[in-house]
Amino acid sequence: MRVIKTVPEMSEEAARLRREGKRISFVPTMGNLHEGHLSLMRMAKPLADVLVISIFVNPLQFEPGSDFDAYPRTFEEDLKKSEPVGVDIVFAPMESDLYPEDFQTTVEVAEVSKGLCGDFRPGHFKGVATVVLKLFNIVQPHVAIFGEKDYQQLVVIKRMVKDLNLNVEIRGHPTVREKDGLAMSSRNQYLSPDERRRATRLYRFLKLAKEHYGKGEHKAAPLIRMVKEGLAEDSSIKVEYVSVHDLETLKPVDDIVRPAVMALAVHIGKTRLIDNIFLGNNLTQRRNDRKEQ
Repeated sequence: MRVIKTVPEMSEEAARLRREGKRISFVPTMGNLHEGHLSLMRMAKPLADVLVISIFVNPLQFEPGSDFDAYPRTFEEDLKKSEPVGVDIVFAPMESDLYPEDFQTTVEVAEVSKGLCGDFRPGHFKGVATVVLKLFNIVQPHVAIFGEKDYQQLVVIKRMVKDLNLNVEIRGHPTVREKDGLAMSSRNQYLSPDERRRATRLYRFLKLAKEHYGKGEHKAAPLIRMVKEGLAEDSSIKVEYVSVHDLETLKPVDDIVRPAVMALAVHIGKTRLIDNIFLGNNLTQRRNDRKEQ
């Protein structure tokens, strides 16, 4: 496994691989790797000849007063976790390389960045889109993998790729969960043992909403109310939003007549957690399955 820390070296290596006809798969991360990240890498590995991951804590996607400085940096441990999965290249650029002092260009994906987390994290998706576009330009991947836990992010990246005619295939990976259902996240380590136990309510009530949808409740409002009321039973959980959206446009829906995603964000103590569940067929996974046939 090779570690590359400069933009010119990564760009040169990507160009060489492409000249040789090698296919590149890519998993961008902010490090502090857990099983969720490793699952993305395992999905990416057989899709190409060379698997590249990036480790970069992106300051542009952290709003003022957030936990950018506190975000765990565990680079050496991340390397130990990456190598057994079959990662070929770890790209770990310096912040000054990606964002020099005179940096002034950002990417904004207008409509799908609205609502959901976009209403509560101003500038977040502009930061995500900007760094992902820069990484795509440097790494030159043929295919890139993103987790469905951050579903709005996945849709934002897909929209950017389509709108800017980028020559990279975007695939989503199903949310990876702990045994008790909690979606894997680097933020989970901020939870105390009691908060960690309380956090299992998120997926429990998302599953309950999906069960009621399966039994014929296709109105969004009662499903949303069911989840909010279930979470409200624990006063330590502060709900930011619970909503239902079209899978592709992310527009809010009242009547679920086509596949949708129910998403939520809450605060437990000082930790913000997100999760979602699909109502109807998961179009992302169906498309991935078709491409592998």
